[in-house]
Amino acid sequence: MDNVVNWQVGQSETSMTPIRIEAIVDTICPWCYIGKKRLEKALSREKFDNLIINWRPFLLNPDMPSGGIDRKLYLSAKFGGADSATRVYKTIEDAGAAVGIDFKFEDIKVTPDSTDSHRLIYKVCAERPAVGNALVEDLFVAYFLEGQDIGDHELLAEIAVRHGSDRTETLEYLAGDMDREFVGQENRVAHQMGVTGVPCFLFNSRHALSGAQEPDILQRMIRLARQEEMPV
Repeated sequence: MDNVVNWQVGQSETSMTPIRIEAIVDTICPWCYIGKKRLEKALSREKFDNLIINWRPFLLNPDMPSGGIDRKLYLSAKFGGADSATRVYKTIEDAGAAVGIDFKFEDIKVTPDSTDSHRLIYKVCAERPAVGNALVEDLFVAYFLEGQDIGDHELLAEIAVRHGSDRTETLEYLAGDMDREFVGQENRVAHQMGVTGVPCFLFNSRHALSGAQEPDILQRMIRLARQEEMPV
């Protein structure tokens, strides 16, 4: 599931080994959306066209019921009350605003099971790798900016259609269990690797960077990965 992304194409380095970034995220994690934006900012400073991003699943709530749960109940259980949740999300809102994200947490009614959104990413990227970045963006926008339930199959199919998928085929896929175990296994592998929170970015399978790090830090890691792949 290689997501090939060209950033500032113009100074070709295609003779070099591609830089691979494994982005381990959960689609209902606001810090993952912030991390994606910060990564994009870091990448916009680099001039190369041989970058591959793989979006890999992580489940913050592996035991979430398939229909999700009421958002207020979720926040109460997670943070111990509305006041605590408000303080936590104020920090997230400020960080999001700095990278152009206008979070609309108040519009979210349901905290969904994110498994099917991860299945969708896997399926669509397997068929059309180049749309992965935009697909993940659409999922984040639907949930965090529009307050939509990204566990809903109709919504997921609508998003998939924007990226070249057949609606009926997508709905049939989501209604079944194909790749559900894959998502669970990827989540287990991430934990076995020591990933306990997301986002986490792996560079060429050698270096890991946890958290929504600032663009300068991400840029340094990208440069390191690029240098390590340069022919001696």
